[in-house]
Amino acid sequence: MTNYGRKTMILLSFTLVVVTLGYGLVIPIFPFYIERLGGSGSELGMLVALSALTELLFGPVWGSLSDRVGRKRVLTVGVFGYGLSLLLMGLASRLWMLFAARALSGVLTAATMPSAMAYVGDATSEEDRGGGIGWLGSAAGLGIILGPGVGGWLGQDSLSRPFFVGAGLAWTALLFVGFLLPETAPSPSESARAPRPTLGLGRLREALSSPIGFPLFLLFLASFALANFEAVFGLYAAERFGFGPRRVGTVLMVVGTVTTLGKGALTGPLTRRWGEERVVQASMLAGALGYLVLLAAFDYVTILAATAVFILSKTVLRPALLALVSRRAAVGQGAAMGLGNTFLSLGRIIGPLWAGFIFDVGLALPYLSGAGIMAVGFIVSLWHMGATDTEMDGARSA
Repeated sequence: MTNYGRKTMILLSFTLVVVTLGYGLVIPIFPFYIERLGGSGSELGMLVALSALTELLFGPVWGSLSDRVGRKRVLTVGVFGYGLSLLLMGLASRLWMLFAARALSGVLTAATMPSAMAYVGDATSEEDRGGGIGWLGSAAGLGIILGPGVGGWLGQDSLSRPFFVGAGLAWTALLFVGFLLPETAPSPSESARAPRPTLGLGRLREALSSPIGFPLFLLFLASFALANFEAVFGLYAAERFGFGPRRVGTVLMVVGTVTTLGKGALTGPLTRRWGEERVVQASMLAGALGYLVLLAAFDYVTILAATAVFILSKTVLRPALLALVSRRAAVGQGAAMGLGNTFLSLGRIIGPLWAGFIFDVGLALPYLSGAGIMAVGFIVSLWHMGATDTEMDGARSA
């Protein structure tokens, strides 16, 4: 990696640490905050899905714009919008106000991850790209390590306080983006072939039939499956174990710790040694088994241990899939990462709605559902990726 690439990665990683620290502050608060405003599990699922829906609609737009106008401008919009939405959520006194702020968050912060991931594509070689994406995920995860514990403590007396602190942190990150992060202007050829921003379903169908189609499908499937844990964990822990914000925050600190260490230490070495395809297959199988381990937990200590095992099983899955999308992309890196974010968002729309619905039917059903979906992903990846490997070997031989 060049000195320019290292500088970009360091500054970008630091920015994401600050931004996700603010995000981590409010994660353990949401289940309790929405109940205070008169909502329930179904409303919580809809709140999570609403943000993902707006990301689904606007992720490709921001990704394509970053190919045309540069990564820095788009990233600036995302970071500023995130801080604004957190401030508005902290001021919400009615359920509709919380939903409106969450929608705004989805529209504007959809600019953040596609442009950040496109920065990686600009600043790294193909060989280093999987590790670069994993390192960026690791930096983002550092905020998730520190945030939930602090957020649970801040929210014990005031559920609004973590939102205000998070907004301040996001705007602090905005200063680093504006004054220190270098622009990576897209090349003329990349700008010329970057698709125009569009929200049409035809573009999604076209993407699925392209070389990145199957990794995009698996991104959706993995996101849908993992939402069965992420969307309802706070309610699950509160109803089954009687956890409050502090204990929920502590468990989520374990999630962030394992995710950060796993992405930073494992993604690069594993993808270089075994390739993205084999890493994806192993992660799908381990994720299915991890859900069953979660269901076996019976108290605070065992749920901490079970959560660590489950999160370790899925840690390298998303970075490996995103690296596959980047490696196979025939369009600009920003557009490809925008499409990746689109399919992740699609899973985060359907997954929380489904998880919230079946949670009301039975506490264990979201986890059983997640295990089944990951098992399906493992089976289809064995078939499709094996066939793809054979075709690619034949093409290279010819």
